[in-house]
This record gives sequence, structure tokens and C-alpha cells, in this order.
Amino acid sequence: MGELSLVQRIVVWILPVVFAITVHEVAHGWVAKQYGDKTAARLGRLTLNPFKHIDWFGTIILPGLLLVTGTGFIFGWAKPVPVDARNFKRPLKDMAVVAVAGPVSNLLMATAWALIARVGVTLGAGLKEISEPLIYMGVAGISINLVLAMINLLPIPPLDGSRILTGLLPSHWAWQYNRLERYGFIILLVLLYTKMLNVILEYPLFIAQKVFFSMAGL
Repeated sequence: MGELSLVQRIVVWILPVVFAITVHEVAHGWVAKQYGDKTAARLGRLTLNPFKHIDWFGTIILPGLLLVTGTGFIFGWAKPVPVDARNFKRPLKDMAVVAVAGPVSNLLMATAWALIARVGVTLGAGLKEISEPLIYMGVAGISINLVLAMINLLPIPPLDGSRILTGLLPSHWAWQYNRLERYGFIILLVLLYTKMLNVILEYPLFIAQKVFFSMAGL
């Protein structure tokens, strides 16, 4: 398969990126509903319609800039699905489960994209006009979903990893820890700018990609 032009790369990546970010947020809202919080459902956010979830900077502009500049990581976010932990029986524990739902949804989507890429590999060179788009899009889907899952598992408030860790901490320490949330986005940008994010995620991402690309027959 040949090298893609910038326009082709954008076309290949746009669907996997939008779905990865959208489904991630819907998963949070759906699990929250199962635990008694129907806030997202009442606001019409339990839908796969991407226009209900798009944050123009986090969903479109930032992933686009990362794709164009070739930083090595492409990620983003949607408008957070509202969750009111006061509706949970065990607020900290149940919120941790709601947080886990996001990365789990990304791993499930990575599996689905691996199977799509596998179809492309199976079709082979005889049907290049069908097989190559499936493979390229499958690779993009695997990549974006693995990166989103791993970044969100970092214990930096307000990422999902911080909600999971909060559920494991005693209440006092959880409260103190979550005070870092106002600095979370700055910390993430610093990690990205200094390439520390690459260092932290490089090895686990390599292992995960090896597993999922093998599943895809690549």
C-alpha cells in the first residue's frame, strides 16, 4: 500500500476519531444510568449522533493539528457527558465504574476496527479499491482507540484514571487529590509538549498495538 496524502489521511482518520471520542462519552452516560443517574439521558446525550457531543477544539481542531504536525499521538475529547454522582448509592465507587466504561469502550472499538482491517487483509490485492480503505481505516481505528484508552487511564484529574484512583482512596485523600483537577489540562499539555507523554505511553502502546495488529492480520 502506498503513502497517503494529507487529504487522504484526514478522510481515513475522521470517522475513527469522531466515533472513538463519541462512543467513549456515551459509554460513561450509559453506565451512569445503570447506576441510577439519568442526567445524560434527560439531556439527550445517550446518542451516537456526533453533533450532540462534538467539542470543536477537542474533537476537530486538536486531532487535526496533531495529525497534520505528526506529533506521534492523535487524541482529543468530546463535550463531557454530565454525570451527577449524588444519584449514586456509593458515589466514589460508582463513579470509578462509570470512569472505567470510557477506556473499556475504546478497547472494544479497537477490537471492532481490528476485525474490519482483517476483512481488508482477507480480501487482499484482488479487491484493492475495497481492501485498502478497510485496512487504512482499521489501522486508524485501532491507533486512536488505544491512545484514547491509555491517555484516559493516566491518573491526572479529570481523566478517567483519576476517577478510578479516587474510588480506591480514602475519602479525605480522594478530596485532596481531586483538587489537582484545575491543573489537569495544563499538566497534560506539558507532558505532550515535552514529549514525556510519548515516553510514558510508548512501551504499553507498542505492546497493545502488537496485539491488535496481530488480530487484524497485519
